[in-house]
Amino acid sequence: MFSYILKRLLQMIPLLVGITFLSFVIIQMAPGDYLDQLRMNPQISESTIEKLKQTYGLDQPLIVQYFKWLFNALIFNLGFSFSYNMPVLELIKDRLPNTLFLSITSGILAWMIAIPLGIVAALKPNSFVDRLIQMFSFTFMSLPSFFLAFLLLFFAVKTGFLPTGGATSPNYDSMNFFQKVLDRLWHVSLPAIVLAVTSLAGLVRLVRSAMIEALQSEYVLFARAKGLKERDIILKHALKNALNPFITILGFEIASLLSGAALVEIIVNWPGMGMLMLDAVLSQDLYLVMGGLYIGSIMLIIGNLIADILLAKLDPRIRQREVEGVLK
Repeated sequence: MFSYILKRLLQMIPLLVGITFLSFVIIQMAPGDYLDQLRMNPQISESTIEKLKQTYGLDQPLIVQYFKWLFNALIFNLGFSFSYNMPVLELIKDRLPNTLFLSITSGILAWMIAIPLGIVAALKPNSFVDRLIQMFSFTFMSLPSFFLAFLLLFFAVKTGFLPTGGATSPNYDSMNFFQKVLDRLWHVSLPAIVLAVTSLAGLVRLVRSAMIEALQSEYVLFARAKGLKERDIILKHALKNALNPFITILGFEIASLLSGAALVEIIVNWPGMGMLMLDAVLSQDLYLVMGGLYIGSIMLIIGNLIADILLAKLDPRIRQREVEGVLK
């Protein structure tokens, strides 16, 4: 298993370099930079702007700028934000926990709902319940997350039933631990519902098809012939094997949740990486944009690594291939 993890980590190094290099080039291709905004201020002289350009290294060739940034990024020195006038890492530390909390909460909620719905639909295929679940799935698969966020935000504003912005209440610091947990869950409810619903819509269909295939397999027929309880057959045999393919898409689910979270955060005013990245792009804050992309890429890579490890744990065939590879 150690060699398996090490090989996956080594494979991810060129992936991280490729993602960051392409991002750096694309950002630099945009016309102008942050210092162009300073030129509009008559109180700032051209000599001052030139000194700032030399200080930030913007006067050097693109490839030199990139490799300097990359070497610093490897030790998590992500540079200095132009617009916020503070280290990029400090800005990300303030916002990243909120984005992770939103993504993890919505992911857990989506899987907790998708698996039971997919099982129920698979146990009664083509029934009224199955058609109802499929209709729900198709409806929310075709509904963009940002549009659903607008609808729920409008509902929250009109009814006051859900919070409409922020991660905590004004009196958060005076609450005890239990109240703080409830307050955070309450404030994350609106964006988490949006991300969970749009994510689980596709998961339900995948769980349903995988469970139908598993229930028709030979090992399930053999388990029934042995007289095992139907509940044990469904949960211990069919579901365990049906969920194996979903481990492989876990990394992609993390990526989709993070990308969807950025847009939803902006709409519902959730103080996460989405709002920070939008401000950075609009102000052409190069190092803040690259810092956000760098951290996001690492999270995506870690998500895929977790999926690979879980799949290797659950599937003995992968472990056997790794052992054979080491022996060779």
